[in-house]
Amino acid sequence: VQLVESGGGSVQAGESLRLSCTVSGLTFGDFLIGWVRQAPGKAFEGVSCISSRDGQAVYADSVKGRFTMHSDRTKSTVYLQMDDLKPDDTATYYCAADYLVSFGGEMKADWATQFGAWGQGTQVSVSS
Repeated sequence: VQLVESGGGSVQAGESLRLSCTVSGLTFGDFLIGWVRQAPGKAFEGVSCISSRDGQAVYADSVKGRFTMHSDRTKSTVYLQMDDLKPDDTATYYCAADYLVSFGGEMKADWATQFGAWGQGTQVSVSS
């Protein structure tokens, strides 16, 4: 499985960015794709997760209402639309993927930190 992120950058608080992740190699069954971020000196945080089974996405409380994840299967790409960015959103953002069969129960954004395949990451910096 390969994941390639793009779209990071430097913005001011209140502005928006859209991250993209192109996915290849998921060849069977239902799968999950998520976004994980790591701020300097902090642990990985699962930001969002989307299921290929129904296209529904879940979000961490810290980004709920500001971030939206959606997929375009024709382009094998998922997007993370980030609005009303805050300085606390400054982090390296990673796209990650795994197969749904490896997880059970209600989908949670934090599942993404356990996914087996990760991209190289893209930096997002938000200044006040």
